[in-house]
Amino acid sequence: MPNQEAVELASKIRGPVIDRDSPEYDDVRKLYNGMIDKKPRMIARCTDVADVIEAVNFGRDHKLLIAIRGGGHNGPGLASCDDGLVIDLSQMKGVRVDPEAATVRVGPGCTQGDVDHATHAFGLAVPAGIVSTTGIAGLTLGGGTGYLTRQFGLTIDNLLEADVVLADGSFVTANKSERPDLFWALRGGGGNFGVVTSFLFKAHPVNMVYGGPIFWDQKDAAAVMRRYRDKLPSAPERLGAFFGLKTMPSADPFPREHWGKRICALISSYNGPQEEGVAAMKPFLEGVPPPLVNWMSMMPFPALQSLFDPLMPTGMQWYWKGDFVGELTDAAIDAHLTQAADTPSMLSLMHLYPIDGAVHRVGKDETAWSARDARWSMVIAGIDPNPQQAGPISRWTKSYWQAVHPHNKDGGYVNFMMDDEGDARLKATYGPNYDRLMAVKSKYDPDNLFRVNQNIRPLH
Repeated sequence: MPNQEAVELASKIRGPVIDRDSPEYDDVRKLYNGMIDKKPRMIARCTDVADVIEAVNFGRDHKLLIAIRGGGHNGPGLASCDDGLVIDLSQMKGVRVDPEAATVRVGPGCTQGDVDHATHAFGLAVPAGIVSTTGIAGLTLGGGTGYLTRQFGLTIDNLLEADVVLADGSFVTANKSERPDLFWALRGGGGNFGVVTSFLFKAHPVNMVYGGPIFWDQKDAAAVMRRYRDKLPSAPERLGAFFGLKTMPSADPFPREHWGKRICALISSYNGPQEEGVAAMKPFLEGVPPPLVNWMSMMPFPALQSLFDPLMPTGMQWYWKGDFVGELTDAAIDAHLTQAADTPSMLSLMHLYPIDGAVHRVGKDETAWSARDARWSMVIAGIDPNPQQAGPISRWTKSYWQAVHPHNKDGGYVNFMMDDEGDARLKATYGPNYDRLMAVKSKYDPDNLFRVNQNIRPLH
């Protein structure tokens, strides 16, 4: 018996509507995080804005739970829902670069790799994340940090405009002069306010970079971590360098003699010539033991962005928690190293992403993202391909976070939160901006139609 709702919706949109009887249903509904298995009633694979408007109206009028899927990279599985409607934007992938204006118009289904490929031809890049498979929509709406953050700011600091389908099905444009309240909220407030169908970004000159990983044995991690903490504030902003506690992958091209060894890492990108990059990295390498591996070299920026993609395919088990970090004390470093000594799997990790430099030149109230005084965004991620490891990696992540959280700020990056963090955590994340976000939510989505997200509820 055909799903009559799916038949009705299919008559209204150009893209296919997938329901539980469709042969491709199980493949299309798969999520990036293999730990999460959701079974939506139907999936509307939109091809254009008209499809999105029809899908929003249909979901609202039929009182369906609605989830929005862009690139589908969301850790807690918020790109889907059980027994509801998934508005799937993954087919809306256009990218148009204006090299004279140095702007980029991006569709909501694009991955970071799609954007990097299009902009690199013009010697440009949009500041975004560090993995090419990341969906640009979710990354942007949560804030967006990566190798270019210190030099050019968060992804939201480079967002010029967004086209949005609102809960009532209307189509609007938000920028600094049109609906500035909505534009403010979109820059860090997540998918709470509508369905973004187009992003306009400012791009910057980025071509070849001096980048790559440097690995040390984890027994040297305390020295490397302190050196990183002490030298990063004075490093040129062209250098984006994040610190990691990890395990050497047991696969080529990693040196076989170090396979499975617990390591620490600096993974860096200098946006400039090699001699400048070498000089920028020198303070981090002085006064610490020699590394096991130093693979920094000149490479195209998109190559750096996709360097670790093979290690993180779709379908892995993921559990992650994050924090904003203001000060990395010696006591905090000790707590990190105690927890990292007990990683439950080869891929589990802790990363510290710098959010200083240009990020600090934007006021706390200028965008919904308010953590302008933090120095790092921390993520702890338990990762494993084996579903039987879901329990151990989740417990390790929670235990690690509990051990280091007293050294950190109260809030964390919304893109590093699972679906069980709670309202208090979200309020701490947005701080003084939370009440203003609730007011914008009340204006543009008073019935909380868009609630499969890190949800900001309306005021009433």
